[in-house]
Amino acid sequence: MKKQFALLLMGIFVPVCIYSQDISGTWNGKLSLPTGSLTICFNLQKTEQGYTSTCDSPDQGVKGIPTESTLFKDSVLTIQIPNIHASYKGKLGADNKIYGNFTQGILLKLDLEKGESAKINRPQEPQPPFPYKVEDITIENPQVGITLAGTLTLPEQGSKFPAVVLVTGSGPQNRDEEIMGHKPFLVIADYLTRNGIAVLRCDDRGVGKSKGVYASATNEDFASDAEAAFQYLKSRKEINSKQIGIIGHSCGGTVAFMLAARNKEVAFIVSLAGATIQGDSLMLKQSEMIFKSSGMPDAAWELTKPVLRTRYALLTQDKSAEEIRKELYANVVQTLSPGQLQDINIMKQAEAQMNSMLSPWYLHFMRYDPTSDLKKTKCPVLALNGEKDLQVDADINLGAVEQWVKSNGNKQVTTKEYPGLNHLFQVCKTCTINEYGQLEETISPEVLKDMSDWILKLKKK
Repeated sequence: MKKQFALLLMGIFVPVCIYSQDISGTWNGKLSLPTGSLTICFNLQKTEQGYTSTCDSPDQGVKGIPTESTLFKDSVLTIQIPNIHASYKGKLGADNKIYGNFTQGILLKLDLEKGESAKINRPQEPQPPFPYKVEDITIENPQVGITLAGTLTLPEQGSKFPAVVLVTGSGPQNRDEEIMGHKPFLVIADYLTRNGIAVLRCDDRGVGKSKGVYASATNEDFASDAEAAFQYLKSRKEINSKQIGIIGHSCGGTVAFMLAARNKEVAFIVSLAGATIQGDSLMLKQSEMIFKSSGMPDAAWELTKPVLRTRYALLTQDKSAEEIRKELYANVVQTLSPGQLQDINIMKQAEAQMNSMLSPWYLHFMRYDPTSDLKKTKCPVLALNGEKDLQVDADINLGAVEQWVKSNGNKQVTTKEYPGLNHLFQVCKTCTINEYGQLEETISPEVLKDMSDWILKLKKK
C-alpha cells in the first residue's frame, strides 16, 4: 500500500548546456499527472566529459535517484532512466527554462526552471528539545537472529507507563514511516508520549539501521519483529507490562491482528486503516477506487476489472513463483497490442511489475486471509479509517473488524470512520494518492486525540 503510492519514482537528469552556458545546479518543475502534479528536481554537475545528474522527488520524499545518461545537444536535453524504464526530453528556451516531456509508458508534460523547489512545510513535525526522554535502542529478534534498531520515547515524569509498538505499512519503511515528505510515526510518537504513553518505533528489517533482508520478508516476518519489540518493552522497568499494545498502519494493522491472535499478552491494538480482508480482494477494490479517482469512466473500469481479477487469481494459486510467472507473462502478452509488445519501455515496465507481484511479501499478502486472526483477537480493539481512503476501503475493512472480531464475544471493539480523511488520515482535497505529499498536514489532530484518549481510558479500567 504505502510503496505503491509512488506512481512515478522518476530518476531523471537534465544537463542543459546551451552554447557555453553552465547549467550546473538544481532545476525543478511540476510533472503533470492525470490526478494532479508531482514536484521533480534535477541536480546537475558539470564534469570534463559533460554533465552528471541525480533526481529528487520532494513530494514523495525521494532523493538522489541516479540516471544512466544525460545528453545535451543543439539545445535539446535527453535523459535515459533505465531503472524505472523512463526517459526525459526537453529543449532549453531563450527564457532559460526547459520545455519538455517525461515518458514512462505514457507521455507527461514536464517543464523546468532553475532553482530549488519550494520547501515543504510540515507544521506538525516535532522539533527538539522534547519534553520527554528519547532513547535510541537495539532489539534482538531471537527467532531469526537479526538486530532491529529503533527509538523509544518515555514520558519525563512517572513510571509504569502504558506503551505501544508502532508497526509500519507495506514497503521498506524507516521508524518514522516516512512517506512523501511526511513522518506520521514521528508525529504519533510525539503526541502519545506527551500524553503519558511510551512509544517504540523501529526501522523495518533491512531498512535504516536494522539488520536483515527486507526483500525476502513477508508479513509473518514483520509480525515476528513486532513480537520482538513487544518483548523488549516488557523488559523495561519503566513500562507496565500489562498495558502494552500494538498500533499498526495499513498492512501494519494486519500485522497487529496477527500478533494479537497469537500473543494473549497484547493488551490492545489500534488499527489505522488496517487491511482486514484477503489481499486479492483488497487490491481489486483499491484498483477500482484509484482508477475512478483518476477520472476514468465506469465503463473503462468494467473492461479493466476482469483482467485484474484474472491476474490476482493467478497469484493466489498454490504454485511456485516461477510457475506463476509463466502464466502471468502469458496473460500480460495477451492483453498488449502489437505496438506495445514492440515498445521496450512498456515491456520493461511489465517485467518490473511482474517481479514486484511475485515478491515473497506480495504473494503472501495476496493469499493471506485475516479472518481467522480477527476471530481470535480478544483484546480491546480500536479500528479507524478515513472515508476518502483509496487504498483500504473504510466500509469493507471496518465491516470485517465489526463482523469477525465481535464474533468471538469480544465486546471491546470500537470502529470509527472519519469524513474527508485519506489513507494517511489527512484532511484531503482531491484525495488522490499523489496529493499526500502536497498536503501540509501529516495526520489529523482528531485521530491523534482519539487514539490517546482511548488508550488512557483503558489504563484506568
